[in-house]
Amino acid sequence: MSAPTPETATSSDSARASLEALRTEIGKAVVGQDPAVTGLVVALLCKGHVLLEGVPGVAKTLLVRALASTLELDTKRVQFTPDLMPSDITGSLVYDARTAEFSFQPGPVFTNLLLADEINRTPPKTQSSLLEAMEERQVTVDGTPRPLPEPFLVAATQNPVEYEGTYPLPEAQLDRFLLKLTVPLPSREDEINVLTRHAQGFDPRDLKAAGVRPVAGPAELEAAREAVAKVSVSAEIAGYVVDICRATRESPSLTLGVSPRGATALLSTARAWAWLTGRDYVTPDDVKALALPTLRHRIQLRPEAEMEGVTSDSVLNSILAHVPVPR
Repeated sequence: MSAPTPETATSSDSARASLEALRTEIGKAVVGQDPAVTGLVVALLCKGHVLLEGVPGVAKTLLVRALASTLELDTKRVQFTPDLMPSDITGSLVYDARTAEFSFQPGPVFTNLLLADEINRTPPKTQSSLLEAMEERQVTVDGTPRPLPEPFLVAATQNPVEYEGTYPLPEAQLDRFLLKLTVPLPSREDEINVLTRHAQGFDPRDLKAAGVRPVAGPAELEAAREAVAKVSVSAEIAGYVVDICRATRESPSLTLGVSPRGATALLSTARAWAWLTGRDYVTPDDVKALALPTLRHRIQLRPEAEMEGVTSDSVLNSILAHVPVPR
């Protein structure tokens, strides 16, 4: 592997510094959610999408809005409801009486960062309207494909405790999300910090007043993606990723294991994490660090295991503890 030129190294280091500054900026608005922030950055580097799961009121929406503000990206929010139609997301043809012609009216999906709020509250037909956008980065209306802006990321949220009146995402759509990030309730100290900020006048609807400023843009993001693509992967690491994914297919607690697409996703996220931590090669620790958020939504528990209190994360942790680590 050839050594990077000074220009390339400088560009890569500058892009890394810009993305690392995101944590500081987002921290001005969101308290104690560093893993979720890191996951969103990894998804941007890998051109992937994110499913955020957490109870109402843990700043999932604020987190996405703050990310968009720090990256100078256009963002739109869609509140998913049972009566939402596919055209409400993708856009539709509108008849213009003055010209006697139909013109395309873009939907909210034509943005850089789409917040799909409570995605499991809309019927499968509307959920599936996002499939083409997420996978092909385009939408087809009246037979005409229309490309989406670049970068493009879907950050979807769902409530893990209230399932009445919801439509669980099918496996095919879950697999389109690169990461599933859990957004937990804050610790006591963090919650006190949140209340203190609000007592001092913090307004979550006015991020500029909170001091959140842009620290990176599309140019830095593209430079970072190019650097991630150059992160090397040894044959041993590739084998380690495959062994982890194959172990999920043989687990007695699961009815569905990780597919080859899931293995590819894990390798991609591990490379992004390696680059973010300052290395140009992947280690087993990088794979372990991203295994849970990358794989937890790609496996399916047996009903009897679920009744015994087994979780997707506990199964994955057991597999990571038993699969031999390359030296």
